[in-house]
Amino acid sequence: MKLQNLLIIYLAVMNILGFALMGIDKSRARKGKWRIRERTLFLFSLLGGSIGTLTGMYVFRHKTKHWYFVIGMPLILIIQLALTLWLKLQ
Repeated sequence: MKLQNLLIIYLAVMNILGFALMGIDKSRARKGKWRIRERTLFLFSLLGGSIGTLTGMYVFRHKTKHWYFVIGMPLILIIQLALTLWLKLQ
């Protein structure tokens, strides 16, 4: 399997997991149960799941009142897109 295909699969999995984690954490917040750490949510975003995590934020209306999520998640995505573009142009 090509490296490019593996990267696409990896990013798809990370984004699905990032989206799911936001939904799971929102559900747990409503029920007063154990929560997923914020640094875990940011880690999934940093490791390639930024689109899924950001989408999950707004679909589930979760963490949208925390400035560090509202600014941080889109910033991570912008940096990842810029890095991807820069690597493509090299």
